[in-house]
Amino acid sequence: MSNVMRQKMADSIRFLAADMVQRANSGHPGAPMGLADIAVVLSEHLNHNPKNPDWLNRDRLVFSGGHATGLIYSLYYLWGYGLEIDDLKNFRQLDSKTPGHPEYGHTAGIEITTGPLGQGIANAVGFSMASKFMGAQVNSDAASLIDHNVYCLCGDGDLEEGISYEACSIAGHNKLDNLILIYDSNRITIEGSTDLSISEDITKRFQSQGWDVLECDGHNFDEIDTCFTTAKSNKKPTIIIANTIIAKGAAKLEGSHHAHGAPLGDEIIAQAKKDAGFDASKTFHVDEDVLIRFRCAIEEGDLLEREWIHSKKTMPLMEQNEALDALVNHDFSRIEYPSFDKAEATRGTNGKIMNAIAKGVSSFLGGSADLSPSNKTNLNGMGIYPKGRNIYFGIREHAMASIVNAMALYGPLMPFSATFFVFSDYLKPAARIAALTGIQQFFIWTHDSIGVGEDGPTHQPIEHLSQFRALPNFYVWRPADGAENIEAWKTALAMSKSPSAFVCSRQTLAILPSAVSGEASKGGYLLASDENAVITLMASGSEVELALNVKKALNDIDVPVNVVSVPCFDLFIEQDKSYISSIIKEGTKTVAIEAARGLEWYKLADEVIAMEGFGASAPAGQLFEKFGFSVESILEKIK
Repeated sequence: MSNVMRQKMADSIRFLAADMVQRANSGHPGAPMGLADIAVVLSEHLNHNPKNPDWLNRDRLVFSGGHATGLIYSLYYLWGYGLEIDDLKNFRQLDSKTPGHPEYGHTAGIEITTGPLGQGIANAVGFSMASKFMGAQVNSDAASLIDHNVYCLCGDGDLEEGISYEACSIAGHNKLDNLILIYDSNRITIEGSTDLSISEDITKRFQSQGWDVLECDGHNFDEIDTCFTTAKSNKKPTIIIANTIIAKGAAKLEGSHHAHGAPLGDEIIAQAKKDAGFDASKTFHVDEDVLIRFRCAIEEGDLLEREWIHSKKTMPLMEQNEALDALVNHDFSRIEYPSFDKAEATRGTNGKIMNAIAKGVSSFLGGSADLSPSNKTNLNGMGIYPKGRNIYFGIREHAMASIVNAMALYGPLMPFSATFFVFSDYLKPAARIAALTGIQQFFIWTHDSIGVGEDGPTHQPIEHLSQFRALPNFYVWRPADGAENIEAWKTALAMSKSPSAFVCSRQTLAILPSAVSGEASKGGYLLASDENAVITLMASGSEVELALNVKKALNDIDVPVNVVSVPCFDLFIEQDKSYISSIIKEGTKTVAIEAARGLEWYKLADEVIAMEGFGASAPAGQLFEKFGFSVESILEKIK
């Protein structure tokens, strides 16, 4: 393609983006205009199919700088993903297909929801890691069913966020040679020049992390093309440092930080169009020859997918196809759940259940932030990533959770991540994106309360249950024994549009005295009842056993008591009123017991016995006594 045509295509992107932001009176024109030349050349290298955005072997494209939606939606309109000019005109408006930041499932072609800077880099690493695992399962010398690339556009802000260091370290360590990071190095942030806040050598940083580093003028089409060609043949992940000018072509605002997050103004846009030889009187306009060239992606992509399907059908790939089918088709009936006949910490029961799931579901994989011996998350006999299913994330909680988000959206995989519950603080942004997007990630969080013991208050979660229970579309399971733990997993596996967290104890918990009914899948159920109960005790996890002991003590003084176990508070409060009323009997005094902050229990309980402050360093038994979680203390409060 001639560079003259490339220039016209790039300028068309620039002015679509500028018009979108101007009409909305909101948005970020600078990055889309600076990246337009790169986007045109990327279009020539990207293997994708607008007719089927879910084609498994498509190249993945992640926009880590999600604020550059003027570029994103312009491209998806031009490529033919179903957006129309009217959608671009409704940019950032209520119920439009073009929201302020890209949202997975909302706009066709968007691979993952991005916005918080740095997340997209870790997501791109996740897509690459997913592809390497899939390839290790289904590729052979005869043919490669999974051999696509992963592209990620990022900016200065993304690389300043700590998550990018974590994620890029993992990528270099795992030699993810299909990962191409395009760094829009325009040296501008909201406050001005990047000289105000960053002076590190990006080249040396990435080289030290095991990456190949290429550099180009981000407005020279031939240099950009050469970089993409080289990157696709590299044997390690590649960063392309593209030296760009923010708001390229935007007249007197070209290169200014004022073009980052505000409309350019009608005068500036008109002058920019005139300077580029465009009709300044036209808005949201794309010449036919430009649209035809971009829309080649439709037929070219469809042909690529049909050739891929043909290769699956005609080549001697029986074993490969069987492996792919096993990964894609999740048959939960093959899971043989363990049984539990003695007291055990729920981190232990959870680990045994996970191993049973892994044996029955070949797409179940994951890892811990260097805590698998404590989290009990090692999948025994399942090997080490990429050929095996145990991933070693190192001490990188934030990147881990964001990587696993992308692995879950890759297609067939059912991944988990794990750490101590208190360290969920490090990964909260990724958990929030999982909930907002509807990503089925399984978070394994052990050492769930002051029961952590001697490590002290820095390692004892207090507010964490409340924090995650407050998160919409996020289901926190805190099982009281192995039987509840199994019901939790059965329910979570079926919730394909929601993340679930398994909050498990360090300390041993007794087996509940009666068989757990299927009603545990409703989040809460009546565990022990008295016909004439005057008190209802509610609890989760380790405090269920305590509630049963309190019931026994009250029964001894002729006070009838019901005990309700609530392994998943979030799911329980979603039940209809009639079910909740059948569990929490009308007229009973309701008391919730939980060794955490517990403020949310006031939605259901008259009184909450919970933590009022942080924990302390001592053996767990002493801490439960100290903070009032003993039969005697609770009896006193109830009286």
